[in-house]
Amino acid sequence: MRKSILSAAFALAAGAAVLLPAAARADAIDGNWCLEGTRKFMTIDGVRIVTPGGSATEGNYTRHAFDYVVPPPEPQAGTVVGMLLANENTVYLKLGTKVVRRGEPGVEIWHRCSRPTA
Repeated sequence: MRKSILSAAFALAAGAAVLLPAAARADAIDGNWCLEGTRKFMTIDGVRIVTPGGSATEGNYTRHAFDYVVPPPEPQAGTVVGMLLANENTVYLKLGTKVVRRGEPGVEIWHRCSRPTA
């Protein structure tokens, strides 16, 4: 009986170890993001971003927020873009500021998505 309890505890611990990294990743701004109704797409990976304009650059990363400056030759080069993770599948994005608040005028709502294929 003791052996079966230990086996069950080990199986439970092993299952949790497999699931925890995925859950932790979902609660972070890292990943692929799409703007619904458009072909806009971006990928965040730590301080690195591939912008909606297709440029690879770096920005300021925290687990739940990201900001960067639009690089040339993209339209609006030099403009700050701020993002805030609303939940595991939603990011608020706003041009012209690092600080983003839900419901502000000009806030775009992006959703987690898979990487598009060309």
